Amino acid sequence: MKCSNTEIDKVFYFYRDILELDVCNEWDTGIMIDTGSGIIEIFHNGEVSPKGTIRHFALSVTDTKSLTERVRNAGYDVITKPKEICLSHLKAIISFVKGPIGEEIEFFQEINS
Repeated sequence: MKCSNTEIDKVFYFYRDILELDVCNEWDTGIMIDTGSGIIEIFHNGEVSPKGTIRHFALSVTDTKSLTERVRNAGYDVITKPKEICLSHLKAIISFVKGPIGEEIEFFQEINS
C-alpha cells in the first residue's frame, strides 16, 4: 500500500495500536507490519493515497466481533457488521472495516462446525 507522509501516523496507530499488529521492519520511506501469517508493506512517500488498487485483504483473527467493535470505537467505519458465513465446508464469522487510508479490511474468524 502507499500513503502520504501526512497519513503515516494514522496508519501506524490503526495497525499497531488498534489491531495490535507488530511493526517488523521500518525504514525512511516505509514499514512492514507482521500479520502473523504474512506482511503488509506500506510505503509513506506518496503524495496522495491511491484508491481502488486493492479491493480488500483479509486478516485471520480469533475474535471478529470484539476486533470490529474496537475499530468502531476508535472512530473507523464498519462496512459490514460481523456475520456468519458458510463456504462449502468452511464456516466463519466475517466483518469488513475501512482502514485509515481507505483500504477495506476483512476480519475472518474460522469457526468449528
